[in-house]
Amino acid sequence: MKPNSKILIIAGSDSSGGAGIQADIKTVTALGSYAMTAITAVTSQNTTGVKSIVGINPKEIFNQIIYSCKDIRPDAIKIGMLHSSEVIRMVLKALDVIKVKKIVLDPVMVAKGGAKLIDTKAIQLLKLKLIKKVSLITPNIPEAEILTKTTIKTKEDMIFAANKLIELGAKNVLIKGGHLKHKNVIDILINKKDIKIFKSERHETKNTHGTGCTLSSSVTTFLSCGKTVKKSCELGIKYVNSAIKSNPKYGKGHGPINHLTSLKVNRKFK
Repeated sequence: MKPNSKILIIAGSDSSGGAGIQADIKTVTALGSYAMTAITAVTSQNTTGVKSIVGINPKEIFNQIIYSCKDIRPDAIKIGMLHSSEVIRMVLKALDVIKVKKIVLDPVMVAKGGAKLIDTKAIQLLKLKLIKKVSLITPNIPEAEILTKTTIKTKEDMIFAANKLIELGAKNVLIKGGHLKHKNVIDILINKKDIKIFKSERHETKNTHGTGCTLSSSVTTFLSCGKTVKKSCELGIKYVNSAIKSNPKYGKGHGPINHLTSLKVNRKFK
């Protein structure tokens, strides 16, 4: 089976494998595409929380991006954890060099266990510069609240926050509604012309580690294969919903979801 497309992932590593660059690689591969990486930070963590975070030298992040893309040009880019303003500056510099048009930004700010993954200066730079460079930004409700300095309690609040991000220069905004207290999960996609509301079944489980990383990577994969932003979000949401429903129940805390949900492996080898 030949990969459908090539994707560069710029994100942090999760030693437990459920989120971060490990979840991204699994998602891209499971959906039939080829993953390259530029690692921004190394974390020591498991399903119960984050023990430590070590940032990669920003210049080396730049080198990873440039050197990888010089040889294998990606069809799309997914950006995850960018923990400092220095890292964001180097990523912006690299994006100016490689000039890839399809870019999805997942503004990772807080780990599932509550650990802060980005500093205040970096948040400001992300709002001021990076948002304008990408095709789609995919914040969850806490991230959207931080970026827009608003409180989100309802679907209408989500729409208001998304429009504030459009005002900041975002082309498309997908606010993920998993944190909203509602019988269904509501995700809202907004651009200057359209509003699309996606409703999904809510699965009562603590095993949702890496859902944000997985959603943004799946959307990037579909986008890289020529789907529209709207269709990519629809298919990505369906993939994540299935991965949550079939989670393997690993770990003592917030366990991972099932990235192999789209694959059927024939175990009867001849």
